Amino acid sequence: MIIVVGLGNKDARYDNTYHNLGFMVADKLAKVVGATFSKAKFKALIAEGSYNGEKVLIAKPQTYMNNSGEAVVLLKKQYKDARILVAVDDIDLPAGKIRYRERGSAGTHNGLRSIVSYIGEEFERVKVGTGRDEGDLADFVLSKIKDKPLFDKACDEAVQVILEKI
Repeated sequence: MIIVVGLGNKDARYDNTYHNLGFMVADKLAKVVGATFSKAKFKALIAEGSYNGEKVLIAKPQTYMNNSGEAVVLLKKQYKDARILVAVDDIDLPAGKIRYRERGSAGTHNGLRSIVSYIGEEFERVKVGTGRDEGDLADFVLSKIKDKPLFDKACDEAVQVILEKI
């Protein structure tokens, strides 16, 4: 079993922002594996499906980005033997670039920092690059995505990477 956790913020005002790219990846993955976000448990919205015979649980934490670890630790406690893969935005990658890592540090990302503080660094990640502008970092990641086609394509590519890892 694999648990794919898409990071983001739950309120509608954060829809289509750079910081919600993880949620966007989770939504696209759910469609591919025939899953619907119909349950709320483990402080997350949950969708369950399968791909190539592997059970896939997709979670969108409802704790806000900076507290994502609260949901991930509950999932890890429930599904002890499951692999965890986190889909997340990354300002340190060029806009639209995808990077997969088996493990690593949280870097500058507060959502990853929260997860690391709860379960350590032993989880996979797929990062969707946002690049960055010259302004305030928080304002940038919470701003609306300007080049939607580029990021739709990047989220599709992130889903393909996840499917390869399943």
